[in-house]
Amino acid sequence: MAGRPRVGILSLQGDVREHGRVLSELGAEVLLVRRPAELAGVDGLVIPGGESTTIDKLARAFGMQEPIRRVIAGGMPVFGTCAGLILLADRLEDGIAGQQTFGGLDVTVKRNAFGGQVESFETEIAVGGFAGPPVHATFIRAPAVTEVGPGARALAALDDGRVVAVEQGVLLGIAFHPEVSGELRFHRRFLDHVAARA
Repeated sequence: MAGRPRVGILSLQGDVREHGRVLSELGAEVLLVRRPAELAGVDGLVIPGGESTTIDKLARAFGMQEPIRRVIAGGMPVFGTCAGLILLADRLEDGIAGQQTFGGLDVTVKRNAFGGQVESFETEIAVGGFAGPPVHATFIRAPAVTEVGPGARALAALDDGRVVAVEQGVLLGIAFHPEVSGELRFHRRFLDHVAARA
């Protein structure tokens, strides 16, 4: 990978623009990914927050589900936030009928674990391996990890023990929205994975 990392954002639904702004600020070349051919041209992929059920349906409709599963299995770095965490989970709790995931993270994730939109909240959390102050985390109809399998490791949990950030090799999944709060450390970690795979 010469020069700037080429990072794709799955652009079927969700907060695509916010991730694009952060990644551009950090020096990445950002491409919007909606088709398999566009996926083939990137070094890493972001799956943004949004509606996991809608992203799942659109990914299948656009022929993206299997290509995304293949690049995950092939070792492409992928960063999922909120709905993206749900879509990276191998196992889903409280999904709607027929809902599917891309998989890759050896975790079980529960949708809307904190309730609806009115239960959205912000808090400070410590993240394993992150220097500096705690992360300011914005949770919006957020999921939570209810089981971490032996393949993955928890990076952060709330005071009540609910896991909200996990990592497995070059896969990174978090339940909150760093692109909203201006927190850059997760995007930097993702870009480090991209650079290391080059």
